[in-house]
Amino acid sequence: MQQLNFPNFVFRFKNSENKVAIFDEIRKKFMILTPEEWVRQNVVRFLLEEKKYPKSLINVEKALKINGLTKRYDVVVFNNDGSILVLIECKAPEIKISQTTFDQIARYNLTLKAEYLMVTNGLKHYFCKMDFENEKYQFLENLPEFQTKF
Repeated sequence: MQQLNFPNFVFRFKNSENKVAIFDEIRKKFMILTPEEWVRQNVVRFLLEEKKYPKSLINVEKALKINGLTKRYDVVVFNNDGSILVLIECKAPEIKISQTTFDQIARYNLTLKAEYLMVTNGLKHYFCKMDFENEKYQFLENLPEFQTKF
């Protein structure tokens, strides 16, 4: 797989029906290794190893309803109270991050109300903090590390 703009993480692979699969620690199963799945798995490792988010608060590829349509988000990190801290949209490395990508995650976030957004194709990463009161977002250098709220 293509080298991405993440640290070199260790992954488990296996061959399944002449296709390479990668183990997803969150879903606890092997997934066919597509370019987008490669990005998604690197994002999960980034959240776990670099940002120290607990595995129990991370969710991968779940369905949500938006205007009556069923969509799927890539990765979500929850707060301890069940609200959403981070919403992440992953694209394959060959997909250019565009305004359309930001529009997609913004539509999802109208429903999910995440505090932070991350958009990545594995090569370029964009991080935003939401300002719901003023209906805009502020770009950040990175996501915050996990902090336990007391």
